[in-house]
Amino acid sequence: MATSLAPLSQTALSLRRLPPKRHRCPAFELHSPIRVTCSASKEGCEIKESTCGFKKLRNVACGVLAAWAVTGASSVIAASERLPPLSTEPNRCERAFVGNTIGQANGVYDKPIDLRFCDYTNEKSNLKGKSLAAALMSDAKFDGADMSEVVMSKAYAVGASFKVLGLLGDLFISNGTDFTNAVLDRVNFAKADLQGAVFKNTVLSGSTFNEAQLQDAVFEDTIIGYIDLQKICTNTTISTDGRATLGCR
Repeated sequence: MATSLAPLSQTALSLRRLPPKRHRCPAFELHSPIRVTCSASKEGCEIKESTCGFKKLRNVACGVLAAWAVTGASSVIAASERLPPLSTEPNRCERAFVGNTIGQANGVYDKPIDLRFCDYTNEKSNLKGKSLAAALMSDAKFDGADMSEVVMSKAYAVGASFKVLGLLGDLFISNGTDFTNAVLDRVNFAKADLQGAVFKNTVLSGSTFNEAQLQDAVFEDTIIGYIDLQKICTNTTISTDGRATLGCR
């Protein structure tokens, strides 16, 4: 008994020879939506995707959102920064004669030192070599004081006075505050009066002098970074000799 097979159509044979289909994403067409869920917080963001080929987009979006979150948070912190209320401690000004027992160049202190509005004019012995890290010194007077070897890292001296005691014609009766061998890194001297102040072998890295009075200030062997030097050289009150010593161009 003979068995005959019905001839297969050309279409059927072609289908058998076709390779299995592979699901590929088109290069330029998007048919399914992308769901991106992000939150502008310190924890970052999350992106859920329903189309392949967008892993790079997730990384880029998260990076942008993270940067935006950090910038926003920094702006809020800067805007809300306030100085603490003036200390009511009766002997708060005398605390400068003791200083911080643990505060060094890192600005750490065991107890805040509030010297605002205190008067140390012509103080020649009790401030020398003290650690006044992160001290609040705004509107205090240190005119003619000896503050050699003092550590004032991160101190807030906005509007403080460190000037000469007086003038006799064009001659100084006394120099301004003596900061010889002092560590004055990251100090805020904005609007401070530093006329005739002595900065000999003084560390000034990171300190700011916006609108400070620096007439006849002495800069000798001052330790200061290049960027900080460029900033202080923009202060037009620095004398010609001071600018030459600093290396201002």
